[in-house]
Amino acid sequence: MDLFSTNNYTLRPYQRGAVDAAVSFLKGPAKHNAIEVLPTGSGKSLIIANIVAELGAPVLIFQPSKEILEQNLSKLQSYGYQAAVYSASKGRTEISNITFATIGSVVGKTSLFEKFRYIVVDECHKINAKEGMYKTFLSALTEAGAKVLGLTATPYRLATNSYGPELRFLTRTRPRVFREMIYYVQNRQLFDQGYLARIEYVTHNGFDRAKLRVNSTGADYTDESVQTCLWASNLPVRLVDVIKREMETRKNVLVFTRFLEEARYLASRIDGAFIVTGEDNRLRRERIINGFKCGDIPVVCNVGVLTTGFDYPELETIIIARPTMSLGLFYQMAGRGLRPHPQKEYTKIIDMCGNYDSFGRVEDLEIVDGGNGKWFVASGEKQLTNVYYGERS
Repeated sequence: MDLFSTNNYTLRPYQRGAVDAAVSFLKGPAKHNAIEVLPTGSGKSLIIANIVAELGAPVLIFQPSKEILEQNLSKLQSYGYQAAVYSASKGRTEISNITFATIGSVVGKTSLFEKFRYIVVDECHKINAKEGMYKTFLSALTEAGAKVLGLTATPYRLATNSYGPELRFLTRTRPRVFREMIYYVQNRQLFDQGYLARIEYVTHNGFDRAKLRVNSTGADYTDESVQTCLWASNLPVRLVDVIKREMETRKNVLVFTRFLEEARYLASRIDGAFIVTGEDNRLRRERIINGFKCGDIPVVCNVGVLTTGFDYPELETIIIARPTMSLGLFYQMAGRGLRPHPQKEYTKIIDMCGNYDSFGRVEDLEIVDGGNGKWFVASGEKQLTNVYYGERS
């Protein structure tokens, strides 16, 4: 029986499948690590809660940031569960059979976690297989017999060699942390079954991506070329008009910008608009986000934040006002609007910079089996991972 079935938390079929696959793998004989790919809005926190319950043993759960830890811990508690927290930024250093942690707080302290044989890493695409805190910590515990299960909606990482940059599926990196994908859910399945919001896409012409220049990593565009193109195309001025039109019929608008200068321009010309950036202190950012969620603030222009961990099902309109070569960033921006809500008929995603032409619809992003474990991500006939950026068809 599902852990929370008596509390109106009966698992959906795909969630049940994810839990069963995870428990079977972690309790099974395999000595390697594995991943599950679960789209944004699929209910990872409920899946994690049931994995924990059915393992019946100490589980260490990594979250990528304090904010996401707080969000997922709150959800876990709403399911009737209690967990310890080991996170310096939270001011808590507790350990129990279920422990939420951030990697920066536990690296170098592996001796405290030697009893843990099961480790779950949320947003596991952030793990650098070559170096870093995750590699150091996980290597020590896996050598002592622990097994790692990674969860992500974006199962790829950037890699660069003499041929250029490419996104590599997590099971195809060299070196690699995760050898096997044991379960995945396609975006299309969740849309077709009504678990994700219907999306209406709107694209605007007038932004010439051909004039952009690639940065030294080969993975995205230079700040200078993006800034030049933004103002040469008069995009900030046009964007003001687009936002004002949306405000006439839509309850809220979330704008993704790349530069503070652009966000300030928008906020100075739109009544009720506020800016959030990575430089804001926690209280200011929380005040603005809470005002946005309760309807007091109709427009938020955000610079480099709110791409992950921003959970607001009532969000109606997303405007992507920055070009990117990053599939992960595009998916994360669009993903803020995937969750359905009874009072929302659909989510509108307005692309001002040609990203839609590069990546296609979120619904069409698909995990494809290339044979012999050579998984990749595609959109229709276009392969998006495990091809060099210049070779994307």
